[in-house]
Amino acid sequence: MANTSRIELLQQFVKDEPDNPFNIYALALEYQNIDLKKAVGYFDQLLDKHPEYLPTYFHAAALNAEIEEIEKALSIYKSGIELAKSQNDQHALRELKNAFQNFLFENDLDE
Repeated sequence: MANTSRIELLQQFVKDEPDNPFNIYALALEYQNIDLKKAVGYFDQLLDKHPEYLPTYFHAAALNAEIEEIEKALSIYKSGIELAKSQNDQHALRELKNAFQNFLFENDLDE
């Protein structure tokens, strides 16, 4: 399936199920490859309207780091780590902590 038809399908899913964070998440991931600004917008929407949706944090933080929104990425990583702890999701916690450490190293930051 071409990217555009997948995006159209996901947009329809979002319209049909506006309270399902997975559809917005999938749309954000699709846009990561073709339109970073739209991807950031969808990740911001998730963080705002579905802050409990843990998968958002890893990708949202990485994307913000990629576009050099360093402070925002830092905040998203920290929030994601806290959420993973509160949800007792050890796998997500490990992934977020590893990505956060790499982010700190790559950006020469101390925590």
